[in-house]
Amino acid sequence: MTDGGTFVGEQGEKFAGVERIAVLRGGGLGDVMFAMPAITALAAAYPEASITLLSTPAAVALLRDRPGPVTEVVELPNAEGVRPGPEDPEQTAEFLARMRQRRFDLAVQVHGGGRYSNPFLLELGARHTVGTRTPDAVALERNLPYVYYQQEMLRALEVVGLAGAEVRDLEPWLTVTDAERAAAREHRTGQPLLTIHPGATDPRRRWPAERFAEVARRAAAAGWQVLVVGDAGDVGAAEQIAAGGGVSLAGQLSLSELLGVLAESDVMLGNDSGPRHLALAVGARTVGLYWLGNLINAGPMGRGRHRVQLSWVTCCPVCGADVTQVGWTAERCEHDPSFLTGIGVDEVWADVRALGA
Repeated sequence: MTDGGTFVGEQGEKFAGVERIAVLRGGGLGDVMFAMPAITALAAAYPEASITLLSTPAAVALLRDRPGPVTEVVELPNAEGVRPGPEDPEQTAEFLARMRQRRFDLAVQVHGGGRYSNPFLLELGARHTVGTRTPDAVALERNLPYVYYQQEMLRALEVVGLAGAEVRDLEPWLTVTDAERAAAREHRTGQPLLTIHPGATDPRRRWPAERFAEVARRAAAAGWQVLVVGDAGDVGAAEQIAAGGGVSLAGQLSLSELLGVLAESDVMLGNDSGPRHLALAVGARTVGLYWLGNLINAGPMGRGRHRVQLSWVTCCPVCGADVTQVGWTAERCEHDPSFLTGIGVDEVWADVRALGA
């Protein structure tokens, strides 16, 4: 608490004359959710400013025309350390030139440690810059040392605190439209709804599908409706889970439709993944399955509406490599076993029942 305001870390002075703000945050939808409390804080600190989020096509689809602190989302070009994919230097140069024409007053980097994102941010030509920085990254005007193990929403809030933005929310909130809720109700049966998402970008973050299937079976036997969601890559696991007692919608829902289903769910069960973070943001109760390192960086703050089950794995089950040394400082081993096999069905089902009571 400083001068009547609430900040994570040190409070910076507000910049004068800020009318246009750019925020750099690529990655998955979960990564975008991590940035939302910081964006809310910026909007409150600079109420007359527009906020442009530089992000991915998924973020464009999620936030376009959705009420909230983001004025617009602009799709990033493929660039090393900023957005993966085949790079086109001319396209990147054109993008940066176009952004410089916006004449941003403040550019905020909440996209990793800054090795690649800080030079990219500086190319925007903003009058002021704040962000994270590893020792090998170029400096911005105001810098937060990047230490890998920090809750990502708190990290982003600490960054914008350097620009004088006070904490407003600790977790993200997304407005779900009436149309999205109405579309989701087409899938409802009137029973309590458990929505399961079995996917995760990193296979080490995936709980075995057969265990999700056992939870689905128990839920169905207890009178719950079970829906299984996911993208095209989750279809096989989703069908296996739904066979235990439910319906698979994997590969069938648009992002807007998924938001509606999550918002209408009584409980959402999933790994550390984008849909679990979206479920939290739309107000659903969630049971999250986490490897301990991911919980530090990406776990929910509260336990009244959210429960977590933890895996305490510290070494690769295949080769014994220390898996706690992650991030920009260490390369990981080549193996992809699930780190979540130590989490049992009984405790997960107990959490689902407790939140659905």
